[in-house]
Amino acid sequence: MRGGEKVLAALARLFPEAPIFTLLHVRGSVSAELESHAIRTSFVQRLPAAATRYRHYLPLFPRAAESFDLAGFDLVVSSSHCVAKGVRPAPGALHLSYCHTPMRYVWDRYDDYFGPGRVSPLARLVIRPLAARLRAWDARTASRVHCFAANSAYVAGRIRRYYGRESVVIPPPIDTDFFTPGPDVPGAYDLVVSALAPYKRVELALEAYRGTGRRLRIVGSGPEAERLRARAPAEAEFLGQLPDAELRELYRGCRAVLMPGVEDAGIVPLEAFSCGRPAVVFAEGGGAESVEHGTTGLVFHEPTPVALRASVATLETARFDRLALRARAETQSTARFEERIRGFVEDALARRDRAC
Repeated sequence: MRGGEKVLAALARLFPEAPIFTLLHVRGSVSAELESHAIRTSFVQRLPAAATRYRHYLPLFPRAAESFDLAGFDLVVSSSHCVAKGVRPAPGALHLSYCHTPMRYVWDRYDDYFGPGRVSPLARLVIRPLAARLRAWDARTASRVHCFAANSAYVAGRIRRYYGRESVVIPPPIDTDFFTPGPDVPGAYDLVVSALAPYKRVELALEAYRGTGRRLRIVGSGPEAERLRARAPAEAEFLGQLPDAELRELYRGCRAVLMPGVEDAGIVPLEAFSCGRPAVVFAEGGGAESVEHGTTGLVFHEPTPVALRASVATLETARFDRLALRARAETQSTARFEERIRGFVEDALARRDRAC
């Protein structure tokens, strides 16, 4: 249940009788609340080892999204970071897309996934023309969306750049009822909560902490897990995926959370704020939109271990107001998100005869 799934859960609460169309569903991998909905999967579900090797089927994802039969639906809401916004609504239906990002691995984050050192030279020869086809499809199918919502101003800029479309910025929801402060005691460690994927730049945090003696705990899993563990310093401890209750305790016990990558939006700093803890984030991307330097956290401007290490050192003397951190999180509460989405849908329905 990462950020995209938490957005989907909020959307599902707004439309409780709506079925959920998804390329792939691994039962038990999302909340019981989501799994109580009718879930309809694509042919990707039936491909060999799809549950664990679905990334290898990326070239088939556009066709899978287009294969959904959406006849009979007057309103389609897509939650998209890859191909969901490319579905084919029925004629006359309204399609609204909450866009987490245009496909980052074929647009401006291509080198993070497929650059030198990421894949073999032979693989790059195969991937380059495939990425070009995916970019063309992604741009072309933006016309199937009547109105876009973006999860950050940063992503709104990417939607404008790659799709030539404007969007309404609606930040993702934070469960401020669940993520609450614990005892006001000094944090014993610093914390990374992240998918272990290339663009997250977790290795930058590993190098920043190497030799410092400061404890760094890392929550998450992903395709980079084995590589990152192999190069981790003694200061780092990998905890894997954890239930939300354990994650909440880690937020409460940390000194600060770190976000070293270029994030689309980033719910981790807000979840930390909700628990009364600050964040240290990189200046580029949507993650930095949630952090006011010196008030709710620290912002570093160079994507280097040296720059991150310098910001972390500042935590020794920095002081943050837990009430201010909590108040910032509450501006993105789940209730506030649902209110904004409801307004977005109602506004689009009111002018459904023209695109936003």
